[in-house]
Amino acid sequence: MKSRKRVLVTGGAGFLGSHLCERLLGDGHDVLCADNYFTGTRDNILGLLANPHFEMMRHDVTFPLYVEVDEIYNLACPASPIHYQFDPVQTTKTSVHGAINMLGLAKRVRARILQASTSEVYGDPTSHPQQEEYWGNVNPIGPRACYDEGKRCAETLFFDYHRQHGLKIRVARIFNTYGPRMHPNDGRVVSNFIMQALKGEPITLFGDGTQTRAFCYVDDLIDGLVRLMGAPDEVTGPINIGNPAEMTVRELAERVIRLTGSRSTLAFKPLPVNDPTQRCPDIAKARQVLGWQPKVDLEAGLKRTIDYFRRFV
Repeated sequence: MKSRKRVLVTGGAGFLGSHLCERLLGDGHDVLCADNYFTGTRDNILGLLANPHFEMMRHDVTFPLYVEVDEIYNLACPASPIHYQFDPVQTTKTSVHGAINMLGLAKRVRARILQASTSEVYGDPTSHPQQEEYWGNVNPIGPRACYDEGKRCAETLFFDYHRQHGLKIRVARIFNTYGPRMHPNDGRVVSNFIMQALKGEPITLFGDGTQTRAFCYVDDLIDGLVRLMGAPDEVTGPINIGNPAEMTVRELAERVIRLTGSRSTLAFKPLPVNDPTQRCPDIAKARQVLGWQPKVDLEAGLKRTIDYFRRFV
C-alpha cells in the first residue's frame, strides 16, 4: 500500500485541478485544494467536499501560503485566452508571483513540486512536432504574452530554485486537453464547438480551419502528471504531456457535428493575433521516462464530454 501523502493542488477547483484532486484522493492521499474561484468553480469539487481527506481553501497564489505538505501541484492560472486576457497583468502575476510563492513554500517544507506549464511556451512553433529541446517562437509583447511569457518565466524560476536550492521540481508542458468540467464559455475549440453544435448555432472557425491541434482526454493528462510527480528525482522535465494524434480544427468541428447529431453549419472568421498554426507534442520523452502515453481515443473522449455539456443547453 502506498504511503499517504499530504498534497496541495493550487487551482484545484478548476478543470484539470478538480480531476487531479479526485485522482489523488483515489490514490489514498490527503488533498488540500487551493483556489480563488476566478475560473474554477465549487461545482467542480462538490463531489469531493464530503470526503474527510479533502480540504478546500479559498486562496490566491499571488499571496504566500503557509501549510505543511509533502507535494505541491501548481496548476493555478487561467488557461484559456478569454480568461487570461481578461486581466493580463493579473495573469502574469499568477504565473510569476504564484510560482515564487509556491516554490518558497516547497523550499520551507522540503516538498516535491510540479509546475503545470503549457505548450504555449512554444508560441507559434517553427519546429514540428514540438520537442522539449525547442525554445519556442513567442511574441513577448502580443496579447497572448501574459500567459506565454508568464509560464516561461515560471519554468525559469523552477529551474533556478532547483539549481540554487536543490529543490525537487517537475515541469510538465501540457498540450490541448478536453473533457468533463471544462468551462462552457472558456473560448476553447472543443467547448466552443460542442456548445455551438448542441444549440444548433453555426460553428465558428478562425482562418480557413486548416490550423492543427492535438487533443488529449483529461484522464490521460492527469495520469501523466501523477506519473511525473512520482518519477525519480533526476527527472525534472520539462516533459510534454499531450496526445500526438494531430488533426485540423475543421476536422474536429465536423466530428463534433456528427457526434451531436447537430445541423450546425461552419462559419469562418479572421485568425486571432499570434494564434499558432500548428500544435502537436512529441511525447517520446514521456513514453521513455514515464512509461506514459494517451489511451482514450478522440471519439470516446468527445462522447463523454458532449454528455457533460448537455446540462448547459
